[in-house]
Amino acid sequence: MESADTPGCIEVTVTTDTSRWPHKADSDKLYLMRDSSKPGGPVLAFTPAEWEAFILGVKDGEFDVAP
Repeated sequence: MESADTPGCIEVTVTTDTSRWPHKADSDKLYLMRDSSKPGGPVLAFTPAEWEAFILGVKDGEFDVAP
């Protein structure tokens, strides 16, 4: 079990089943991201365009946390 100070491991999968995300049903695939230490926890779903924007933001440092 992880402590509150230990970050979880992020798991990303790709699916073509959009049934859990009807508002994204027009997408041919979704990128699903979750904390692998909490399998029953929330899942974030990204369309390919949203995923690309997220990755560009990560590369640009938008999500960096100061120590």
